Amino acid sequence: MTTALDRLPTNIKARLDELEATLAAALDTDLVAMLVYGSAARGDYREGESDVDVLLVLENDDAGKLAALGPALQLARFSARIEVLMLRRDEVPNAADCFPLLYDDVARHSIVVRGKSPFEGMRIESEHKRLRIEQELREARIRMRRVATDMGGDPTFGRAVERKIKQVRGPLWALLALKGLAVEDRLDPVIDAAAKTYEVDPAPLRRAREDARAAYDALAKLLDRALVDVDRFGQDSGQESRA
Repeated sequence: MTTALDRLPTNIKARLDELEATLAAALDTDLVAMLVYGSAARGDYREGESDVDVLLVLENDDAGKLAALGPALQLARFSARIEVLMLRRDEVPNAADCFPLLYDDVARHSIVVRGKSPFEGMRIESEHKRLRIEQELREARIRMRRVATDMGGDPTFGRAVERKIKQVRGPLWALLALKGLAVEDRLDPVIDAAAKTYEVDPAPLRRAREDARAAYDALAKLLDRALVDVDRFGQDSGQESRA
């Protein structure tokens, strides 16, 4: 069956396959599952810009076995931008309230490379999602100010703003879904839908490298309005629980 991984550049796919073989040999039955999530699984991978996000689910995580994985993980990172996150199988069901957006993304879009996904059919509470959406959007909005102070006059300011736009794709998509809006969760459709929902011109957001200041201002306006909305969700749910 063809998946989004088959559209990765040949050298990146080869490194991913090599990593799978190495991990399977080193971990044996301790490798419960190897999943690819994020842009590579969504079909939104951009060569030279995107990481390949890999999630390993392990049966055991003793230091000796983890240390043995070091060379393979470092090779994958530096040769193909493959970033690996590791969870132990027994901690997966207990952490959904802490990482609701990550878990939801993995449950919806991950590609199983080896084993069986423990995220399949997982249900995430809406209030847990709302709190994480607000946290991620507020953090992005706060950290933007240092981008402006530290890089506002730098030629790379536009790239920094572009990275911020990419970082808020996930929580913006989750907020739109919370509102009942069906939007494809790749970067461009999410930004366009969020801009339309919060009445912000999306054009500057597409041209961050050409006009960084305009993109910064548009993103600031978008996040400010989204935060008012997500905060209102929290107030409404609190009133319903007290009713």
